[in-house]
Amino acid sequence: MRPVVMPPNRLAHFYLGGEAITRLRGVAAPAERSPEEWLAATVTRFGEAASGLSTLPDGRLLVDAVRQDPDGWTGGAMPAGPGDVGVLVKLLDAGQRLPVHVHPDRRFAARHLHSCYGKTEAWVVLEAVGGAQVHVGWREDVDPDDLARAVLAMDSAWLLQRMHALDVVPGDVVLVPGGTAHAIGRGVFVVEVQEPSDFSVLLEFEGFSSLEDAFVGMDVTGAVAATTTTAMPADELAGLRRHVDLGARADAAVRLLPERADEFFRADLLAPVAGAAAVEAGFGVLVVLTGHGTLASVDGELAVSPGDVVAVPHGAGDWRLGGDASAVLCRPAGPELRGAGT
Repeated sequence: MRPVVMPPNRLAHFYLGGEAITRLRGVAAPAERSPEEWLAATVTRFGEAASGLSTLPDGRLLVDAVRQDPDGWTGGAMPAGPGDVGVLVKLLDAGQRLPVHVHPDRRFAARHLHSCYGKTEAWVVLEAVGGAQVHVGWREDVDPDDLARAVLAMDSAWLLQRMHALDVVPGDVVLVPGGTAHAIGRGVFVVEVQEPSDFSVLLEFEGFSSLEDAFVGMDVTGAVAATTTTAMPADELAGLRRHVDLGARADAAVRLLPERADEFFRADLLAPVAGAAAVEAGFGVLVVLTGHGTLASVDGELAVSPGDVVAVPHGAGDWRLGGDASAVLCRPAGPELRGAGT
């Protein structure tokens, strides 16, 4: 099996953005509001039959190809069964502040949403307009009843005043555990790596969604139950953040995420020099940021350029990125940790 350069998979959404995706990918947006692209995706948007699924160059859905050859694509069984690759990767370009929302953790998703996956996620910041911010976690404990009242009253100020506001610059990395209230601010462009689900509970929905659609089929009691209401201490918040020089070059993959992410997914920066170390066999999604190079696997070489998105199957074996390309590689958790996160 060989790595595959994936066609575009831009999605229309309720919020503004997408210009940075257009610049990186070199492909015009399909709609005015196209702030996300789902990369090598085998899961759909919540409640949809097909929206979100990626298509291979030959016209087949990637999920169908994975179902037909799970060993070739992933190296074996994955937690959600046929078609699961263990990770969802996106490009997200926020043209406005996203609503405050929360993704359930695995424990809640298993009990209430019939899924082995929650939606822990991480952001690798590629661009940030001056003064750009993200909001992550509560600065103080919030009472669940007060939170429910604020959500139903659409009191954005109440929510934001109680959250940590973080300035971000390119190269910043933020891990957002399931259950954590958060919002990406205007002018932030990220590679987003997350568990493969589309569970988003909008704690702030005025102007974005209707009450009926805000809570993934639950009521406000369920929405609050999916949300951690205890404060996130400063030391815990610091442990969720890293900064990496996206322009640095190294002879081995540079880890992007805090260790706490390992049970959910992995992400590395590949910016090789001569003699770069091999990447071990396994499913991966490679997003080429700059430069030109080749992805050399057991069956040959694939030329890559800025904006390319490459799905790398397990069957490609160990591989190397050569040339002057730099890229972000996103992968599921290693086999020994799959299904461990709760």
